[in-house]
Order: sequence, then structure tokens, then C-alpha cells
Amino acid sequence: MSTVLPNGLPTPKPDALDAPYWEGTRAEKLLLQRCESCRRFQWGPEWICHRCRSFDLTFDEVEPTGIVYSWQRVWHPVHPALTDAVPYVILLVELPHADGVRVVGNLFGDPHETVTIGAPVSAVFEHHESHSLVHWRLMT
Repeated sequence: MSTVLPNGLPTPKPDALDAPYWEGTRAEKLLLQRCESCRRFQWGPEWICHRCRSFDLTFDEVEPTGIVYSWQRVWHPVHPALTDAVPYVILLVELPHADGVRVVGNLFGDPHETVTIGAPVSAVFEHHESHSLVHWRLMT
């Protein structure tokens, strides 16, 4: 598999709060935080439930598919390592099966391809030496 992002970018530094997410991406699983009290998903990770204020949160695997909620084609690199990577497309993906949580990732594939709001996407896991990232591929 080719990569979406080049080497040389800052790498995530998992901590006690988000380590399960990063462990999941390494295993090609999409894990999101879920409240054990109200059973709702949330993203990004927090120490407290966004809805019911419970501290009883876990990470549960969710289906790695969603729909494009919004997108942006990037033409200007925001980091020197991205100079040769532009253009690229950033997607905001809604996960209807996970309480409508929205997550960000890059489009895997042709950065010039037409992207439509509401288009179905599936996760693609990009592995680097120290971490793995979630990107999205348009489903046909």
C-alpha cells in the first residue's frame, strides 16, 4: 500500500487518555471512546462523558465505515514535510453507527478525485514505524 503522508511529520505521543485508540490503529481497528453509563460514543477522548458526565469510559471497536460530512482540498503545505504531498484531501467523516461521532482523516487515493458530501467511505490504516493513522477511501 502506498502512503498518504510522508515521513518527517511530527508523530503522535499517546498518553493514558488516548493510548487505546493508537493501539487499535496499529491492529487495524477503529476504537472510539464509549461511556459505560449512557452507552454513547464520543470523540476526542476525554476523562468525562460529554453527555452524562460519568467517568466510566472505555474504548470499543466500531465499524470502520462512515460518510463524508465535509472535506477540504489542501494546496498549501502546513509543515515542511508536506511540500511534495500537496494537494491532499482532508475528510471529516461521520460515523452513523457510532452516535454520529465525526473523525478527521485524509482521503486515500487520487487527491484530484471528486468528493461528494454524503459519500460512503471505509477506513484505510497507514502504518509508520512509531504509529498508524486512519485515512479514508471512497467506496464505489
